[in-house]
Amino acid sequence: MEMKLLKHISILLIVLSTSLVSAQVTFEAKLSKKKLGINERLRIDFEMNKDGDNFNPPDFAGFNVVGGPNQAVSTSWMNGKRTYKKTYSYFLSPKKRGSFTLKQATIEIDGNVYKTTPQTVVVTSAVDRPNDDNNPDAIAANSIHLVAEVSKNKPYLNEAITVVYKLYVAPNTGVRNWREIDNPRFNDFWSQNIDIKNLKVQNGTYKGEDYRYVVLRKTVLYPQKTGKLEIEPLSLDITVEVPTNRRDIFGARLMTQAHRTVSAGSRTIDVKPLPMEGKPTDFTGAVGDFEFNVITSKSELNASESLQATVEVKGKGNLRLFQTPKLNLPSSLEVYEPEHSENVVTNLGGMQGSISDSYTIVPQYKGKYPIPTISFSYFDLKTETYKRISSGEIIINVLEGPTNTTASDNNIANVNSGKQPVVVSDQQFAFIKTDANFQSVNPNHFFKTTGFWTSLLLPLLAIPLAIVVRKKKQVRDADVLGNKTRKADKLAKRYLGEAKKALGNKEAFYVALEKALHNYLKAKLQIETSEMSKDRIETLLLEREVDKEVVMEFDEILENCELARYTPITNVEMQQDYSKAAKTISAIDKQIK
Repeated sequence: MEMKLLKHISILLIVLSTSLVSAQVTFEAKLSKKKLGINERLRIDFEMNKDGDNFNPPDFAGFNVVGGPNQAVSTSWMNGKRTYKKTYSYFLSPKKRGSFTLKQATIEIDGNVYKTTPQTVVVTSAVDRPNDDNNPDAIAANSIHLVAEVSKNKPYLNEAITVVYKLYVAPNTGVRNWREIDNPRFNDFWSQNIDIKNLKVQNGTYKGEDYRYVVLRKTVLYPQKTGKLEIEPLSLDITVEVPTNRRDIFGARLMTQAHRTVSAGSRTIDVKPLPMEGKPTDFTGAVGDFEFNVITSKSELNASESLQATVEVKGKGNLRLFQTPKLNLPSSLEVYEPEHSENVVTNLGGMQGSISDSYTIVPQYKGKYPIPTISFSYFDLKTETYKRISSGEIIINVLEGPTNTTASDNNIANVNSGKQPVVVSDQQFAFIKTDANFQSVNPNHFFKTTGFWTSLLLPLLAIPLAIVVRKKKQVRDADVLGNKTRKADKLAKRYLGEAKKALGNKEAFYVALEKALHNYLKAKLQIETSEMSKDRIETLLLEREVDKEVVMEFDEILENCELARYTPITNVEMQQDYSKAAKTISAIDKQIK
């Protein structure tokens, strides 16, 4: 009896010890921090206290893996008890701001599948962080700086300011490549990016120390609201080459790569309202330095002929952000809706050029018609006062035509803002000839000649050919997919024509390729170059039902255009980029809705 009891106790202890060992298996995900700035790195460790197989990490949605997996195993003995720990470590870089959930990782241990608990991470805008001079990331942090230089902190409403983004690099540091991860949206501003065709490395100083720098972006802004406005930061993900303490056989210091996210930081400007004192009643928001003219193409003409009257504003200022004055014309003149035109360029000084409204005017009666003087007012930034420019009165002299019996005795038409319908003159068809001048033809010159038989038989011979052509056309029209493919391929070749001509010339090729891609997007998505951020392009293409893989390929080509101009590229690689661009444009054109 006692032996039987001991047997049962032994079995029970074995079961309990097995359960205890099983219960002690742990598999956890540990974060270095749960809230970080977009310019920081996140470390996640997957720890287990017993070795396992088939480790599967999560997909790290919202992050780029910049390091890992690094594997570490440690074993220790304490008081006769063995402790085991195995760790898989990853280093992550956030792609954008927001709240992200890192899903479960899995591993098999002793035939059982263990899962980690999902972890939530909040990514904020760029923040300052402490430095550690003992690792490459800290060296990169001290060697790379992105600076936003704002031309004016207290502009007037609708006054141009510029934001120049400069990347400063320490002399002993190299930059492998970079990409934009957080673009400023410039809310409450009219914005225009200025194209930078070639990045030029220059020498300068940053906080009193010698640096090299390159101007990455130039943007002109016109504030559209008063008060304190925020200019959001630009953030870049950069691969940096930094020196190490190791040296080669010649004594030169070896370099290692580190990933660094830099941000220009947000800037706040205080926009002043335009003064109310002296503000003209007809002021429409023009701010700058302008000239104003009213020009007519002719001063004398006959009734039913036309002339052009152009109201033009030219100079420097917010030319695209206000309206030109309207002409006030006599009612006896037929006036058509004006044609608006702009000849404006934007540089670091803001908009320069001219805008105009061109009116087509058709007088119907004989007489003299005045175009009264009109004025244009604007706010002059130099004197900080309002100015007014007036045009002179212009007389239109209609020499010939019917007489307007309702006009005054002095034959000067009264000014009225209404329009007079065109009156059709009874002499409108006076110059159409009514007498024919026919000549007889001798039939013997043509009958039974080669030309006669050809003209007779050619239509009959053309009938079978027309039937064959029509059948081929029907087959081709029925091939919807084929037609769409041919159209897409033709479109890709048209946009990439200039790039193909420049194959072999790296600089010209990638400039032409990037321009072709931008022009294609402008045509397909109806967006301007200033709106072409990576996120904006991805959103619009995905909304138009383009496959995500195709969108990612398009993004990669745009990134190649930026980076390839500053790295060695072979003719073979250029040909590959060209073929990839043509294939991607064709794919987008087939899929876009």
